[in-house]
Amino acid sequence: MANETFDLIIIGSGPGGYVAAVRASQLGMKVAVIERDRLGGVCLNWGCIPTKALLKSAEVYALVQQASSFGVSSENISFDFSAIIKRSRQVADRMNKGVQFLFKQHNVTHFSGTGRILTKNQVGVIDESGNISSELSTNNIIMATGARPRSIPSIEIDGKKVISSKEAMVLERMPESMVVIGAGAIGIEFAYFYHTLGCNVTIVEMMPSILPIEDKEITDVLYRSFKKAKINIHTNTMVKQVVSENNNVKVIIESDGVTKEIGAEVALMAIGVRGNFEGLGLDDLGVVVEKSYIKVNESFQTNIDTIYAIGDIIGPPWLAHVASAEGIHCVERMAGLRVQPIDYENIPGCTYCHPQIASIGFTEQKAQEKGYDLKIGRFPFIASGKSLALGERDGLVKLIFDAKTDKLLGAHIIHAEATELIGELAVIKSSGIRAHEIIKTIHAHPTLSEAIMEAAAAAYGEAIHV
Repeated sequence: MANETFDLIIIGSGPGGYVAAVRASQLGMKVAVIERDRLGGVCLNWGCIPTKALLKSAEVYALVQQASSFGVSSENISFDFSAIIKRSRQVADRMNKGVQFLFKQHNVTHFSGTGRILTKNQVGVIDESGNISSELSTNNIIMATGARPRSIPSIEIDGKKVISSKEAMVLERMPESMVVIGAGAIGIEFAYFYHTLGCNVTIVEMMPSILPIEDKEITDVLYRSFKKAKINIHTNTMVKQVVSENNNVKVIIESDGVTKEIGAEVALMAIGVRGNFEGLGLDDLGVVVEKSYIKVNESFQTNIDTIYAIGDIIGPPWLAHVASAEGIHCVERMAGLRVQPIDYENIPGCTYCHPQIASIGFTEQKAQEKGYDLKIGRFPFIASGKSLALGERDGLVKLIFDAKTDKLLGAHIIHAEATELIGELAVIKSSGIRAHEIIKTIHAHPTLSEAIMEAAAAAYGEAIHV
């Protein structure tokens, strides 16, 4: 049995764990990472990255179908579903190898197995037989074990007829029909992907709108786009039961007291995630868990001084870039650096359907609830020359300013390239840049980013092109 000593042991190698490991190594720590599956965690292997590969294939297929509108001839357009899945897995494999390279480059030791905290300074590596293969000593421990899909309590994800996002990425063949339960980012992205490839998709969401955490004006645009594409959408609707029948499923839904059935080949459960902290030994150590999340302070330290937690296991927002930021912050504090607390009001969020949605800060409703006087500017992409040239005229930029300070409170974009535009607005908001500084910043022409300048100008009655 191996028995080594490290400055830091991290359990989990997702975007929180592996990023924390690399940064800790840069700061001079001797670091080990324990991972029971593939390096890179869910994001690189079963989430963020491979889903974007799938979505790109769908976008290419949709674009080629519209080739004639660009003056390009195309006939007999088709796709190979297995090849689309294979490409997605190849992208994930490459990212996995990238993390392996980073660990080698930064002298991070990788232990394959399940991590269990034995004492405040000792971690066991559990092998597939359930035995401790290594006992590791350490000054500090970070739990970065991520999350897994959750389900409606009465409905089991069996991986065949009722599937999670993981199974949705590796189906052996295209289903003819699918019910997507949940209209958050995961549900919306898979709904777009499968619909684009010809699946009859129905979305069921219990909240009044799809993507309920986003600005309603923006999601209304997406709703109309999906409805125009003939995606079936039921909002304000509860899923009561899912019944497997022969080779299909029957989804029982209820809205306004009326119950109905939706038949489909498969149902995708996409109602969110729950943290993976079972089996870590937290009960024995007395680590405080509240409402299914590990409780931490602003340094991500638990009530046990040597044990920290980052990422999905400490609660929302469940985003890879948040876990990475928390990991870096955590190890820099650990190393004695002076760092500012993470501002969770400056976290960008992205949904990679078509058109994409990206946002940061308050929605209009939230800003009103907080009592701000608002100045709101909008710029529609139909007025953008670059957008028209790309054949992507749908969407808008919506900027929400505090009328008293002229600072950006919230930014919301819906467009084919929305997720690539949100970065500028993240810098603007986190830096406290004021509206007229945006307006007077010369943006290159023709670019999509001009829409940001124009939206800011529109909030103050100075827009030129709208």
